[in-house]
Amino acid sequence: MNGGVTLSEQECAWSSLMQRAMSGDEVAYRHFLESVSHSLRRMVRRGCVQHGLPLDSAEDLVQETLLSLHLKRGSWDKSRPIGPWIYAIARNKLIDVARRRRIHAPIPLEEIGEIQGSEDADAGASRLDIERLLKRVKPVQRQAIITVWLEGASAREAAGILGTTEGAVRVALHRGLKSLSDLLRSDSL
Repeated sequence: MNGGVTLSEQECAWSSLMQRAMSGDEVAYRHFLESVSHSLRRMVRRGCVQHGLPLDSAEDLVQETLLSLHLKRGSWDKSRPIGPWIYAIARNKLIDVARRRRIHAPIPLEEIGEIQGSEDADAGASRLDIERLLKRVKPVQRQAIITVWLEGASAREAAGILGTTEGAVRVALHRGLKSLSDLLRSDSL
């Protein structure tokens, strides 16, 4: 959550701004990029730590991601949530930089499906309907996934946002990701 704004409210605002921008509204586009950059910075900093990249590369990665968003804006499917599309592009940038620098940081098991899904999303192939899946997990798990996985908050930040402990956030996140994995395996989408 961003300053009291829920993820869905933030994504609705981003979607509205992007749609107006794609219709030629330059002011809306500037607002879109400014708003997205705040969330990207938090996510990219966390990704730098996870992938063993120096934190001073974070701003370059944010700028590369914003440029990529600009270049790929026509590939965004307006009928889909914009957040997963944005974060998939950012994750791909992080992975590309880590590969270029030949850093082989271990990728947590729960992120493997996320990375594979991001490649499909970025390529415009069949995309995972994350909102539909998230509706099928318990509310506490859904909030942990949204706050940590999608918004990029640390377990400590998520605990403060959700009014619980870091341990409870980690447990909810782990169980929620397992539930998502089970849903994907069952092919009951």
